Amino acid sequence: MAAMFSQNPLMNGPNYSFSDAPRAQAPDGAREHRFDPYTDNGGSTLAIAGADFTIMAGDTRLTSGYSINSRFHPKVFKIGGTTADQSDATIALSVVGFTADGEALKERLDAICKMYHYRHGKPMSVKACAQRLSTILYQKRFFPYYAYAILGGLDEEGKGAVYSYDPVGSYEREQCRAGGAAASLIMPFLDNQVNFKNQFIPGSGEGHALQERERRPLTRNEVETLVKDAFDGAVERHIEVGDGLQMMIITREGIQEVILPLKKD
Repeated sequence: MAAMFSQNPLMNGPNYSFSDAPRAQAPDGAREHRFDPYTDNGGSTLAIAGADFTIMAGDTRLTSGYSINSRFHPKVFKIGGTTADQSDATIALSVVGFTADGEALKERLDAICKMYHYRHGKPMSVKACAQRLSTILYQKRFFPYYAYAILGGLDEEGKGAVYSYDPVGSYEREQCRAGGAAASLIMPFLDNQVNFKNQFIPGSGEGHALQERERRPLTRNEVETLVKDAFDGAVERHIEVGDGLQMMIITREGIQEVILPLKKD
């Protein structure tokens, strides 16, 4: 076990992750070597669409196995702006999974949105951007980006729009979606609090006679509170989530970025 963490060449050289620990040699002296182009750098993201806004959020922890490589590595990015700081961007993209692939995917989509703006004199709509992102992912289907992407913005009617993807480009528009290491912890919470699943009016009946609670659009303040609560719960149960919470709030006035603290253990 000591060889996994040793930098001493006499103890099997550099340290290894648990999945790449050296294997015993075969009887004939042969040794297996393999290369895995993917890794999972942890972290989680989520997005919620409101009546006239969209909020996208992600934690800032970057991990490799049981090591924390960075406590501030954003996972939500502005897309398609014409300035250096993307101050006029209208679309946001979150990527989580393999950081290198996420960065590459973000840069490619951002370049395509910029070219569209220069050629047509207007920003790309979130619907068109969602379709283009699907095409980018499908083009790489034989060697996919190992990243879970969520795209957010406002549609042509000014309503919040969230699009979620699988690694090869299949996508759908949703009210909310979580991705990454703690997705299985956060998504049931969003289903209940945003999609109003399994919420009933107290005293309205028994069993199947219970009346469902009226579904209504959540206010911006309510969504911001839900996002913070979701990540506060996730950091208590998942070691790959924590340190900081980055929120992108998309409205007609633009995109506002908010950074809040999370647990740092």
